[in-house]
Amino acid sequence: MTIPINQERIQALRRRLLQERSELEERVNDNGHFGLAASFRDSTGELSGIDNHPGDAGTEMFERSKDIALLEKEAFRLERVDAALQRMDTGEYGHCVACGKFIPIERLEALPTAIYCLEHEPRQETSNNRPVEEEFLTPPFGRTSLDEREGQNGFDGEDAWQIVESWGTSNSPAMAEGNNVSDYDAMAIEADENDGFVEPLESFLATDITGHNVTVVRNRAYHKYMANHEGDPLLEPDEVMDEF
Repeated sequence: MTIPINQERIQALRRRLLQERSELEERVNDNGHFGLAASFRDSTGELSGIDNHPGDAGTEMFERSKDIALLEKEAFRLERVDAALQRMDTGEYGHCVACGKFIPIERLEALPTAIYCLEHEPRQETSNNRPVEEEFLTPPFGRTSLDEREGQNGFDGEDAWQIVESWGTSNSPAMAEGNNVSDYDAMAIEADENDGFVEPLESFLATDITGHNVTVVRNRAYHKYMANHEGDPLLEPDEVMDEF
């Protein structure tokens, strides 16, 4: 059976709550409600909220949203402190509002604003609700990746991303999928996948419209092909095209 809290401990907790309320009010007032007391234009230091650098407005918008979140957090905490002090005045302090039993003193000293016993504390329940977007984003390209379909060899969402990715991203080799990255071109998804050809030979051998006059384009696939001793350099025709 939980022992009811005595008046001496209640007064000690009251002093803690009064001190916390004073600190919360001082913190909110001293910084102008986290900067929200000033207008958006004043905070940018410009004559207009939108100047020659629209990105600055995005930064200010982010900071304002953060200020609002911090202010709401402090306001919520202040409400809980005031509610606890009011419950002390009415004699309800220390009783669980769900079951009416006494809240253990150890819990009150750790969390003076507690109005529930540990058994009925609603905030300990982990929500399983997830954003509906996750159904489409898992796995990556979930709606448009068709690789798993039988007989699929067409253009899909992953192929679209590979084209965009080939123009560069903010990733570094440390963030690559593989651990054997020789250069930035090898960082892309399935970077070693043949693009536009099946066998490497097809990517560097070329002929004219008649199918004659074979030429060799010394591209990366060619040099890798020769380095792996997959071809005979003596069979290479005299006419050579270097790829720059």
